[in-house]
Amino acid sequence: MRYNRVFLESIGYELAPVVVSTRELEGRLTPFLAAHGFPPPRLDLLTGINERRWWEPNDRLSRGATAAAKNALAKSNVDPRDIGTVIYAGVCREQYEPATACAVADNLGVKPQTVLDISNACLGVLNGIVQVANQIELGQTKAGLVVSCESAREINDATIDKLNTIASSISRQEAETLYRECLATLTGGSGAVAVVVTSPEVSRDHRRRLIGGNSMSAPEHNGLCSWGVQSVQETALGRMLRKGVPGAVGAVLGQRAANVMEWGIDLGLGTLGHGAKTLDDGLKHVKLPFMKTHAGEVLRNGVELARRNWQAFLERLGLTTGQIDKVICHQVGSANKDAVLKSLGIDHAKDFSTYEFLGNIGTVSLPLTAAVAEEREFLRPGDRVGWLGIGSGLNCMMLGVEW
Repeated sequence: MRYNRVFLESIGYELAPVVVSTRELEGRLTPFLAAHGFPPPRLDLLTGINERRWWEPNDRLSRGATAAAKNALAKSNVDPRDIGTVIYAGVCREQYEPATACAVADNLGVKPQTVLDISNACLGVLNGIVQVANQIELGQTKAGLVVSCESAREINDATIDKLNTIASSISRQEAETLYRECLATLTGGSGAVAVVVTSPEVSRDHRRRLIGGNSMSAPEHNGLCSWGVQSVQETALGRMLRKGVPGAVGAVLGQRAANVMEWGIDLGLGTLGHGAKTLDDGLKHVKLPFMKTHAGEVLRNGVELARRNWQAFLERLGLTTGQIDKVICHQVGSANKDAVLKSLGIDHAKDFSTYEFLGNIGTVSLPLTAAVAEEREFLRPGDRVGWLGIGSGLNCMMLGVEW
């Protein structure tokens, strides 16, 4: 990717209002930890994340995205009527359809030619920027707005409740596996971001010029990090009932439903006959959120993918590592940052981070961190900046910006 006519006119963001410390979050896991004699995970030491933020319960994603968009538009010289594309690029969306971007556009009072959602794990906003940049280069639009809002409250609550509910009904080995898969979930934070992408005709300062970038994928690793919803009865009822489903069902449908489940186990599927099948079929429609991450494998394979893409990125833009003045990485944690910077040969002094107090906000993290870095005068006019994004899948995108 190479661009000649694209500027990141402004970046706006909205911080979630509820501050949640790592110690507070870990404290809620006490029933699970005590059941198997596990020590507290001390995620603050493992990841460098001391706190993160959450939205208030039942807050709307489109509201947070709209607030960030208004902030970005206020910083720019762009007439909302010149916005030809609105893209919502978050992992979290309000529903399957219509696009969450439609609610954001309506909130802003704009009617662009193109309104759509993009979903690509933590790379969504970068993918959205590239789509608008391509439209500008092709003369299809003068300006576009890429927004995202992520919420970690719901998946954290669901994960903690699940671990505590099933703690006494699973073996230590099963608990260890589940514990490892769920720990990364507790690093998640909430927030919103918006990026106004413009052509030279509507750019006021002609700053933050998008030079270009490069993408690379390793889709064979698509199973390393997953976030979604699943039935409380994944396949066969008999295989799952004794693994804590009564407690999970009770948490959703109440204690009476949990008692029915336990009664069914005691009688056996053969005794229940048609009743077991009815119960079996009904459970298929009870969905609970889940997130699981094989953190070690994500780190190892992600760093290797980033290393290969970094070389291609530099070659594409005709640059050397030394000619990159600053970098903004996806905000996963200290171990990931250290491993990526070491692998790419980048001095730590060139990096700026926010994960310490915001956690991992998925698609929001990288552009929001860039905005904060500019506010704190870490990014200055004339800096050649590398945006180093990586997301589940695995996918890696790196963009170069002349600040």
